[in-house]
Amino acid sequence: MTTPADSSTVPLRAAVAALPAYVPGARPTQGAKLWKLSSNENPYPPLPSVLEAITRAAEETNRYPDMYATELVEALAAHVGVPAEQVVVGNGSVAVLGHVLQAVVEHGDEVVFPWRSFEAYPIVVAVAGGAAVTVPVAADGRLDLTAMAAAVTPRTRVVMVCTPNNPTGPVVHADELETFLAAVPRDVLVIVDEAYLEFVRDPQAPDGLDLLRRHPNVVLLRTLSKAYGLAGLRVGYAVAEPRLAAGIRAVSTPFGVNHVAQRAALASLEPVAQGELRQRVDALVAERDRVTTALREQGWELPETHANFVWFPLGDAAVERAAEATAAGVLVRPFAGDGLRVSIGEVEANDAFLAVAATWRP
Repeated sequence: MTTPADSSTVPLRAAVAALPAYVPGARPTQGAKLWKLSSNENPYPPLPSVLEAITRAAEETNRYPDMYATELVEALAAHVGVPAEQVVVGNGSVAVLGHVLQAVVEHGDEVVFPWRSFEAYPIVVAVAGGAAVTVPVAADGRLDLTAMAAAVTPRTRVVMVCTPNNPTGPVVHADELETFLAAVPRDVLVIVDEAYLEFVRDPQAPDGLDLLRRHPNVVLLRTLSKAYGLAGLRVGYAVAEPRLAAGIRAVSTPFGVNHVAQRAALASLEPVAQGELRQRVDALVAERDRVTTALREQGWELPETHANFVWFPLGDAAVERAAEATAAGVLVRPFAGDGLRVSIGEVEANDAFLAVAATWRP
């Protein structure tokens, strides 16, 4: 049997060949009139001041960006209240997560994470050469931190805690996270993924920066894609103790945050923009509350969400229900065999989805 000339015989790494596909949220086809509630995006367009910064920066795209995004790192550090040496930026929080794992995971090291949780976790773990250890999320969508602590072995190098959990929505509480950290060896890295931090209104939610100050094995992972509305520009960052941050920075992709993204992020951190962004987030939280109240009135019992999405644990019906939503003009995100995630979007989009959800009730 001959091999076609255009087919490579170069073997892929076994871990790469076995990678699960990352399935992005569905996008409307050209000309289709569909509401997009499939990708946890901020439905608001860029702030005028941010758009102006983007426009100015676009005139300089013939030049390389600042390799380490020095000005942005300093601005983020001032924003969160830590020294700049503790902040590392990257091309979205997924890229930063990959760099964190590359910095600490040796081949075969175990990485414990909840499931179902962020879809990229098994991919980045495998690419880093780690062995994924998954712990089921509880029936109410909350992380089972007791079971996650019990899953830690001498081979464990990293544990990932997603709060609020994507795609189910609940946050971990400060007391249970403290108990968890007390049970995890101090040489095991605990990544606290706070991608949806700005949407949290639960008074029992932990203070990530306080955790970091008291637990040097904690790394915080944050993003400007969600609340800040910069999903199309990809800016994420980690906050860690200086030695860990230096290691993460050492393996980061050079020029990983492009110039336009850096300037847009800097504009978003300006005081006036911060006030406007908080108003937008508050409006999205209010809209989330309106949607969840309407769903409860329809008879739904859903996990308590503190993100910008709602989770429907529909099991095997998830894909079919997603298709029905699409037919009704609303794109949502199915996770085959598990459930359906629906982002909070424009009022009209949410109303369209509520009408669909009502048809699913007996």
